[in-house]
Amino acid sequence: MTDIDWIARAGARAKGARPKYFEDPATDRLLSIVMALAGEVAVVKERLDTVERLLDAKGTISRADIEAYAPDRDAGHARGLMHREFAARILRGVQQDMESLEMAESSVEDVSKQLRDS
Repeated sequence: MTDIDWIARAGARAKGARPKYFEDPATDRLLSIVMALAGEVAVVKERLDTVERLLDAKGTISRADIEAYAPDRDAGHARGLMHREFAARILRGVQQDMESLEMAESSVEDVSKQLRDS
């Protein structure tokens, strides 16, 4: 176990200005909360994966087994895929908005080109 005071670390101020993505600061705070929760869920998913893999391999486990577990190459690859899929699901709305903007830009460029060519 480490001697890190995670409560104190969580309350520490970050260096520099807080990033601003939206006009409303409350929306930025909400985004920050959601992304922190997503990070925590990702950690829980990894820990559950560890428990499941150890149970499959040994049938019974201890907390020490969980803490000492180091994923092999296949498990690491599977976890990488799991994290990418998880992030894609969480950020799907953002991705859809980006795709809409790209389509709109393409349409504007196509119309602009057509107008120049005529």
